Amino acid sequence: MSESAPASLPEPVFDVVCLCAAWCGTCGEYAQTFQALQAGAPQHRYRWIDIEDEADRLGDIDVETFPTLMVATQGRVLFAGPVLPRLGDAQRLLQAQAERVQAWVGQGQAVPQPVLGLAPDQAEAFIALAQTL
Repeated sequence: MSESAPASLPEPVFDVVCLCAAWCGTCGEYAQTFQALQAGAPQHRYRWIDIEDEADRLGDIDVETFPTLMVATQGRVLFAGPVLPRLGDAQRLLQAQAERVQAWVGQGQAVPQPVLGLAPDQAEAFIALAQTL
């Protein structure tokens, strides 16, 4: 008797947020990359936040390097930090996070609030943003 293959887990849905500024030339270049990322993985929710236009929404987040991405799911921040403005890097980031989430779910675990390698106040600020999405 052969065993059936395990059922595949559904692909997680992420909130993918780009924190940029209108005056930032790199951000302007990254806008097309961010749109291409969205076109290639439309199951996720995407948000482009200008840090000056939506400063109230960001709370205490200090963006030091542009572009800065945040990847979250269900209010849990999986990644928050600067990224190189390359599509392949962003795609690999989403794939790696999807694999992490699927591993947790596959083991029957809830998605934890990972340690982000950020100062505690910054981790809290990113978590607060994720929970408003």
